[in-house]
Amino acid sequence: MEHYPILERINSPADLRALPAGQLDALCGEIRSFLIHHVSRTGGHLASNLGTVELTLALHRVFDSPADSIVWDVGHQSYTHKIITGRRDRFDTLRQENGLSGFPKPSESPHDAFAVGHSSTSISVAYGISQANHLKNNPHHAIAVIGDGAFTGGMAYEALNNAGRSRNNLIIVLNHNDMSISRNVGAFARYLSTIRAQPAYLRFKGRVEKVLDHTPLVGGRIKEALLSSKSVLKYLLYHSTFFEELGFAFFGPVDGHNIEELELVFQRARELGRPAFVYVETVKGKGYEFAEKKPQAFHGVSRFDVETGNPDISVEDSYSMIFGRKLTELAAKDRSICAITAAMKMGTGLSLFASQFCSRFFDVGIAEQHAVTFAAGLASRGMLPVFAVYSTFLQRAYDQVLHDAALSGRHLVLAIDRAGLVGDDGETHQGIYDVGFLTTIPGMTIYAPSTAAELEALLEKAVYRTRGVAAIRYPRGGDPGLFVSPAPDADTIRLPGSPTLLAVSYGRIFQELSLAASRLETPPELLKLNRIWPLSEELLESLCHCPSILFFEEAVASGSISEHLLAALVRRGWRGRYQAVTLPDAFIPQGSANGLLERYHLRADAMEQRLREEMT
Repeated sequence: MEHYPILERINSPADLRALPAGQLDALCGEIRSFLIHHVSRTGGHLASNLGTVELTLALHRVFDSPADSIVWDVGHQSYTHKIITGRRDRFDTLRQENGLSGFPKPSESPHDAFAVGHSSTSISVAYGISQANHLKNNPHHAIAVIGDGAFTGGMAYEALNNAGRSRNNLIIVLNHNDMSISRNVGAFARYLSTIRAQPAYLRFKGRVEKVLDHTPLVGGRIKEALLSSKSVLKYLLYHSTFFEELGFAFFGPVDGHNIEELELVFQRARELGRPAFVYVETVKGKGYEFAEKKPQAFHGVSRFDVETGNPDISVEDSYSMIFGRKLTELAAKDRSICAITAAMKMGTGLSLFASQFCSRFFDVGIAEQHAVTFAAGLASRGMLPVFAVYSTFLQRAYDQVLHDAALSGRHLVLAIDRAGLVGDDGETHQGIYDVGFLTTIPGMTIYAPSTAAELEALLEKAVYRTRGVAAIRYPRGGDPGLFVSPAPDADTIRLPGSPTLLAVSYGRIFQELSLAASRLETPPELLKLNRIWPLSEELLESLCHCPSILFFEEAVASGSISEHLLAALVRRGWRGRYQAVTLPDAFIPQGSANGLLERYHLRADAMEQRLREEMT
């Protein structure tokens, strides 16, 4: 059993502030060892947390959480924060059912200032907190900790534009490590990479400012000349005064692994009484050789062997990989096909496409809204864009899908990865809402394959035989092979059975329904929806003769396909028995995907029981 003599004495930020400075480096080493060993057993975000150990300790030594609010962007780098705010002893439950969340969660601790799991939000939140503090004459600070990857998202700039001119106690900490999940892209990423200085610059700058502040105005010319020299010096070292022009006092670059230097800068920023921007440089994965060499691979990990860095489970042929290979195959024959990702090249299976067709591959950064409208622009000039995006992140681009793509009649494909319950990442990442919001958009077509063969066939159908905006949604993981599709590209598949009950489903849980039905002596008739939206007139007419329908669906009830189907049948005068088993209209907590499907009666055993009840 691992032993951490210093860390075991830290149960609160107050304990950390009382720790002698000479023990901080050793504490950082213990925290890194603690993180590596625990995440290797539970899975989670490793590289990002290894890179922010010193930064987190410095923040908690200078600021007084929770009175001072520390807002983590995305929150995937907040593990050290959790460890030193009284949650160390529960770390073996990380991302497990009823365990610690992998993201900040105010219900878990008052030190978690805001619930978060998506990118580029922290500056807006911290500015809002700082403004509330200002209105209430509360002197405490709000601190946003945001990575340079999040600066590829436009919301960060909207917040900077508003926040910089305030007089609030607001501090923005930019953690620059050249990475988000995939390597950062775009002009701003290059700009950040140019902000470099000698290690002694911060101390030199402080001395210059102190001299300037006490220089008497002699005919106005001496100080004017010195101020001009100061501006020139800044320009030479920063190459731009972007943040200062927005109204922020700028500090940096600062070594993000030097606690003494970090504390000095944070203390100065705290004393200003106005917004400050602190630029910190860190190494993603620091302290663990495998994570430093391959930060993308160790961004979000499953369980792994600490000694080798290898996962302790075999890598399955996932739907993401199948999608990526099929799209690459189509692109080899069609030069109009383009692939777009929002900083998720590896996660969405587009690495092969990117390597073979780099001129037609576009990583736009964490900018889902831009990705959709960019795709619409490509489509307006005859290209065939495919935007691969996790379901939870597509939520951020609803207006662009509606206004820029669908309204203009552009043909593009949304490849919706991680559709359905994703499990361990919890409420912020469950892909259970896209059906509800996409079905509100006129002209939208949505496909939901249940097998690898269907994914390949329906992707080709979405690209070539569908008008307007087409979406194809598929879950995390791979094809269990329980069901063999007789017609992979069919809109619907109807399997014979007892006419007393029609059981309907789509996506991965149709595999469960098929298994459940096979266990019955007299199985019901099964209806598999491959095209889940729109519901065709022919389909609706055929269902009007069914006496009883039972629909299983891995989506929230409101706006679900089962809800749409019932409404459509009632409008046609149907008066049979209709039951739907869906997810509740709620935020679904973390837990394994299979465990959650079982909890909400969407696994074969529960389906079998329900089918027997309905057929008796």
